[in-house]
Amino acid sequence: MSTFTPISYTSSDGLALYARDYPAAPAPEGAAARLPVICIHGLTRNSADFDELAPELAAMGRRVIAVDVRGRGHSAHDPNPDNYNPVVYAADIVKLMAELQLPRAVFVGTSMGGLITMTLAARRLDLIAAAVLNDIGPVMSLRGLQRIAGYAGRCNAVASWVDAAAYLRDINACAFPANSDAEWDKWARRAFEQKDDGQLALRYDPNIATAIQTGKLRPTSLAARMAFRRLARRRPTLLVRGALSDLVERSQADWMRKAAPELQYAEVPDVGHAPMLTEPEALDAIRAFLARVP
Repeated sequence: MSTFTPISYTSSDGLALYARDYPAAPAPEGAAARLPVICIHGLTRNSADFDELAPELAAMGRRVIAVDVRGRGHSAHDPNPDNYNPVVYAADIVKLMAELQLPRAVFVGTSMGGLITMTLAARRLDLIAAAVLNDIGPVMSLRGLQRIAGYAGRCNAVASWVDAAAYLRDINACAFPANSDAEWDKWARRAFEQKDDGQLALRYDPNIATAIQTGKLRPTSLAARMAFRRLARRRPTLLVRGALSDLVERSQADWMRKAAPELQYAEVPDVGHAPMLTEPEALDAIRAFLARVP
């Protein structure tokens, strides 16, 4: 199990939020400190998704902060579901960085986490030194959005860890066809929590899915495309794509690479939306990318 320190902080609108703080490995004598990394998870996930990636990044001499976006994990549920949107999420990141006195960071954003990163780029590009967009961009496939809308926020409590793993297998096997039973069990223990009555429930507020279920989250927008161009043209940016992805298909990835010719690109074979970033192809690309970032 990786070692981290829990962080509790309060959003600007008074919500109790949580993050994990993984310390950087000691730097060689005389070496300059490396910029920290902020990891932001996907729509229905939480900071535990980075429990294997974060130590890898920390071993490179970078402090890693993995957040629980509001409504997920140990962060409080928002009584106003309208606040479950990237603008509010980005403001929470700004607040966290101010509290931790982090003037700049490298961002790793999986799916929704990448949308938050692009939103931050549109509003506070000064906070971003570089970015890894994990299977996400300003243009998305309607096919993938519809698949996610079909399950997000719709799971009832389950009675056992076996059932929890089976649920995650059912909704994700198309993206991770090679996952073992042990891997699905590990995912279940990250995604579910046991309630007082013994039932297992997903570790997020079902209301987080309202935007995608109602069609408010569109496959693209002018604002999203402008935010992406601002990020990828002005900051080092790496796109990691699952070769089986139904959210960032080949056509969307091609659009991004044409819109930002400096965009770096890595593809993870036999994986869909979204890579865990510990796959050899993803991890090698991230290591090479970060080697060129202060």
